[in-house]
Amino acid sequence: MKLDVDVLRYLSREDFRVLTAVEMGMRNHEIVPSVLIDRIASLKHGGTYKVLKNLLKHKLLHHDASKYDGFRLTYLGYDFLAIKTMVNRGVFTAVGRQIGVGKESDIFEVSREDGTIMAMKLHRLGRTSFRAVKSKRDYLRHRNNYNWLYLSRLAALKEYAFMKALEEHGFPVPNAVDCNRHCVVMSLVQGYPLVQVKELQNPEVVFETILGLIVRLAEHGLIHCDFNEFNIMIDDDEKVTMIDFPQMVSVSHRNAEMYFDRDVECIYKFFGKRFKMTFEEHDDNVDVSEVDTDESSRPSFSSVNKTAGFLDKELAASGFTRKEQDEIERFIEGDIEDDAGGEGEGTEDNGHESELNQTTIKDLDSLKLEQEKTTSSHNEEDRIEESQQTSNVSQSRESENASDREEESEDVNDAQLVKSLTKQRRRAIAAASRGRKNYASRNSYKDKGGKSSHNSKIQKQLNSW
Repeated sequence: MKLDVDVLRYLSREDFRVLTAVEMGMRNHEIVPSVLIDRIASLKHGGTYKVLKNLLKHKLLHHDASKYDGFRLTYLGYDFLAIKTMVNRGVFTAVGRQIGVGKESDIFEVSREDGTIMAMKLHRLGRTSFRAVKSKRDYLRHRNNYNWLYLSRLAALKEYAFMKALEEHGFPVPNAVDCNRHCVVMSLVQGYPLVQVKELQNPEVVFETILGLIVRLAEHGLIHCDFNEFNIMIDDDEKVTMIDFPQMVSVSHRNAEMYFDRDVECIYKFFGKRFKMTFEEHDDNVDVSEVDTDESSRPSFSSVNKTAGFLDKELAASGFTRKEQDEIERFIEGDIEDDAGGEGEGTEDNGHESELNQTTIKDLDSLKLEQEKTTSSHNEEDRIEESQQTSNVSQSRESENASDREEESEDVNDAQLVKSLTKQRRRAIAAASRGRKNYASRNSYKDKGGKSSHNSKIQKQLNSW
């Protein structure tokens, strides 16, 4: 979506209040109900629906009435909120032309009051060209549900943090100025992307400089993961600058070696094709220790000394676990002991082992005596139990015989009772069939107190006379 900043001039305070209300509602709603927007905005004189109509006209909101009447922010509306905040902070006062487009972001020129030009990067995750964010980026971490605007905000915060830390450690990166929502403001690099450069005065020097940056990042605990000709800027003096940092991972990541080798291979391939540079073939079967370090060879992940810094710990890079953090803290505090100290402790352990052996022998002798005593007592208990079992068996047999006798007598009595009951039933049926009379049931309330009930009473009186 094209960023038209001219509309920003005509938006009122109520418009930004409603936009902020929609943003707040999207924390727990995919489509924010219009009633909830009205409650959050709480305009003094009402008119929330009129403002929503105006914002919808400028494509700052999207209306969805499939399930209920609601709205959601578009990237243009999110851009306006971020730009408005930056202008209020005094970071810049004007937005210029677009200078770059990527699969995850758009870059614009901005200027301050004194006329200095800076770069504004707006992250736009969720484009159709790059939607595999969940598998190729670690913004989500443990989350299952996500929103593209929220992911763009996480990407901007991560890039701002990496840029600040790398600048403090002397890496050639742009100067990070400020960050808000999905917007990152940085200094403008006076140069060109390496992909646009056709000739270099000293391609070998530039090549060694770029490889040195890859190795230096790994020494500080980070891997770029997208270090190619599109993310390297070079100026007229052939000075190299790195850009694009949201995808950086730790050297402790499970795929760290693969990412490191991929970055190195991208640089080798580009310089070989563009500047016709020839390199020695890299044999994986040759051990790195056997190769002379003075000769120019391809850098490998295993040969990098990763003790120059712990930026992956400071920035919580992807792949850096709690276990590795504990190991680094032990290393810093000096809790790791030398091997010589371990050997001295071994002699003391031998003396303790001899004392332990003597005590265990005494314990075994005492256990044998206790076992002999317990076996004699167990034999006496077994005899008593056998006698008790025989007496119990005889008693149970006698009780079973008595119960059988009682059951037989009960069966005879039951048969006699059944016969007597059947006789009484037959007599009652015969008596009932001789003189049968119709009686109204107690629960029949039909025509209660009506003409039929009155006639029946008269007939009963006539019959009695």
